[in-house]
Amino acid sequence: MTETIGIIGAGNIGSQVARKAVELGYDVVISNSRGPESLASLVEELGPRARAATPEDAAAAGDFAVVTVPLKAYQDVPVEPLAGKIVIDTNNYYWERDGHIEALDAGEATTSGLLQEHLAGAKVAKGFNHIPAADITTDGAPSGGEDRRALATASDFPEAAELVTRLYDEFGFDTVNIGPLSESWRVERDRPAYVIRQNKAELEANLAKAPRTV
Repeated sequence: MTETIGIIGAGNIGSQVARKAVELGYDVVISNSRGPESLASLVEELGPRARAATPEDAAAAGDFAVVTVPLKAYQDVPVEPLAGKIVIDTNNYYWERDGHIEALDAGEATTSGLLQEHLAGAKVAKGFNHIPAADITTDGAPSGGEDRRALATASDFPEAAELVTRLYDEFGFDTVNIGPLSESWRVERDRPAYVIRQNKAELEANLAKAPRTV
């Protein structure tokens, strides 16, 4: 049975995840804050496996979801239709865009932890936050190569981290599991692992030397 991915946010990362997912045989229901009609050209490009919807409908339709909205809008993500589902969070904190969030500035919270608090009934995992969007569809490679690019995930739910690991592998990337969401700051903006190409060993090293605050 074909799995459906509900994508909430159709910017650079959301549209690239959708492109690769459709290529791999997933069905995609994609949404943004401006309404389904604003996604007509993207859906036409993606083809019959994709349709546009509201965020609520995308959340409800997905077997799992990808949330890829600006951090300042995370509390607009629909709660009820995501209850019990795995949610992959691509969020990054850009205070220039999002405004200052004291708990993040002080190193007392993580971006994905904030989303998990908002989506208390869901199972949030970090994913796709530290790779340039264009690389999602172009830099994957078959498994087994020692220089295969690696990406990190983190979750309080093992099954959520396992789903991200599976998806990364299908997209062409190795995985480093950081552990719980409380450790996901290691792959956030301005840390050594952020938006650089690295294999698994290099990613592990960069995660280990990340500072808690920047």
